[in-house]
Amino acid sequence: MISLKNVILRRSAKVLLNGATVTLNPGERVGLVGRNGAGKSTLFALFNGTLHEDGGDFYLPKQWRMAQVAQDMPETEESASDFVVGGDTRLVELREALAKVEEAYAANPDDAEIGMALAHAYTDLADAGEHDAAPRAQALILGLGFKTHELDQPVNSFSGGWRMRLQLARALMCPSDLLLLDEPTNHLDLDALVWLEAWLQKYAGTMIVISHDREFLDAVTTVTLHIANAMLTRYGGNYSKFEEMRALHMEQQQAAFGKQQEKIAHLQKFIDRFKAKASKAKQAQSRVKALERMEKVAPLLAEADFTFEFKEPGNIPNPMLSISHADFGYMVDGEPKTILTHVSKSVQAGQRIGILGANGQGKSTLVKTIAREMGALAGEVTEGKGLNIGYFAQQELDVLRPQDNPLEHMVRMARELGAAVKEPTGEQALRGFLGSFNFTGDMVKQPVGTMSGGEKARLVLAMMVWQRPNLLLLDEPTNHLDLATREALAVALNEFEGTLMLVSHDRALLRSVCDEFWMVGRGAVTDFDGDLDDYQRYLLEEAKRQREEAKEAVRNKAAAPAPKPAAVAAPAAAAPAESRDQRKQDAQGRQQRNDQAKPLKRELGQIDERLAAAGKDKDAIETRLTQSLPAAEIAEAGKRLKALNDEIEQLEERWLALSGQLEALAA
Repeated sequence: MISLKNVILRRSAKVLLNGATVTLNPGERVGLVGRNGAGKSTLFALFNGTLHEDGGDFYLPKQWRMAQVAQDMPETEESASDFVVGGDTRLVELREALAKVEEAYAANPDDAEIGMALAHAYTDLADAGEHDAAPRAQALILGLGFKTHELDQPVNSFSGGWRMRLQLARALMCPSDLLLLDEPTNHLDLDALVWLEAWLQKYAGTMIVISHDREFLDAVTTVTLHIANAMLTRYGGNYSKFEEMRALHMEQQQAAFGKQQEKIAHLQKFIDRFKAKASKAKQAQSRVKALERMEKVAPLLAEADFTFEFKEPGNIPNPMLSISHADFGYMVDGEPKTILTHVSKSVQAGQRIGILGANGQGKSTLVKTIAREMGALAGEVTEGKGLNIGYFAQQELDVLRPQDNPLEHMVRMARELGAAVKEPTGEQALRGFLGSFNFTGDMVKQPVGTMSGGEKARLVLAMMVWQRPNLLLLDEPTNHLDLATREALAVALNEFEGTLMLVSHDRALLRSVCDEFWMVGRGAVTDFDGDLDDYQRYLLEEAKRQREEAKEAVRNKAAAPAPKPAAVAAPAAAAPAESRDQRKQDAQGRQQRNDQAKPLKRELGQIDERLAAAGKDKDAIETRLTQSLPAAEIAEAGKRLKALNDEIEQLEERWLALSGQLEALAA
């Protein structure tokens, strides 16, 4: 287990943790939450050994294997598959050991000791999963959104975001007892995020994750660690449960503080009244000591939540825009590259549209065309009179001028658009407006290049709000926002009186603000008839289908006959006999493999049935535990739930082992 006892952590002069005490048990999935700057990344550095505690005791089992996503951009000509396989550190070590033994054996083939070492090396490699390393790596790569034809492409051929996905796949490939994930969803679209959730839910080790995506935290965590005011507090439950318990804890703390203040006032009144009287001096002194010994309850420190609102649009045309038989795409070397064809859609006033689809299918192309960043290749896009678009692009942070400060950005925009927007353009008015987005004091003069991603995103939001748009086009607006700012954005969007089109992997935001969905994929834009839960099920089915296709491709590749060497031809008369013998051997081999596979398939079916039954029992017990029960029944239900969790874990491990054996037989 991991334990912190009275741990103190500092960054420069700032104390981030002061006397933190907490225990994390093996197998727990932990969400680490707190405001930006509270110390989450510093605590991660303690976990991975790059920082040491400044006081107190920190313990993490030395034998635990650790995996985390490397933050550097990979630069290699290795194929995507080989790069991810390299994440299996145990496999890499055993391959290197085998290479050394093979070299020694080549030099001394008659040495029995070296021969035995070679046999052991092959056995160790097989036990480490050498036979299915490539399929395992490719399943991870495909799950994170890559296409089958990209599996063998060099890492350097991918853009930065896709390379970071490969770093994530490499971390998941690594056998580990402790998995550390710092904002793993930042480079993912909704499709890959749903797959990652499903994968992490089956992870058997201890996991600690930092994320600002509440639905992701709810799906993959069972414990929440909260950092605030240099304190570390453990809550049993996912993020939603943490919010409920923390609200209750804050209520109780405020009530306890109020009661203690009353008691302190009463004691102080007695002391003030009788401290000068000799007959009461002893009692007064006793109360002074009682005050000194009293463990003070801290007052509830109100957190300054960030809020903002979109101003009422000047006018709202209807329809906002109309798309008729349009082709969307871009130009490559003077030639049109069409992504979406024959798009015919209209956007009405007040619509709130979520845009769904896998990465690379054309979501950003659609939004950029509507935002006038690029033109349609064919057809028409007709805008309503007075259409005023507020556009937040994925790369919007990059177009801010690093050397300029927030005030300079606002002054420049006011100079260009002030007359059209009809907003006050004086410096004092702009300072006040920036203050409403938490750019106060000297921050309005701070160069944008020195700001955090979240601060830059807030500045882009401020600039967009100031323009009073009637159509909002938001392409992944939450990538750099913390949970509090995401909540503020959701509230502001719900109160926005114009029209909204949103691309996001934040399902809480999509659920909160969108009434309908468009699906972008296979070259078309269609209405999606369903909600996000339906879409999530669709994505999991698609991911399963792709994995099966990849496995089939690997099996076909393994089963393909090797090319015959152009050596000396065998005598013509011997060919028929050799062919008959070979066919007989092949048939015997197939029969033998079928015989070996039958009991494995039978056991696999039994495990599937038991897993389904155990899952139902688990759901029933968890539902029961949400009700008011006597303490004895709660304890008994808890024991039963633990036993079921242990059984499910063992069944899943056995299921994976059997599947691996069947795949090996098939190959």
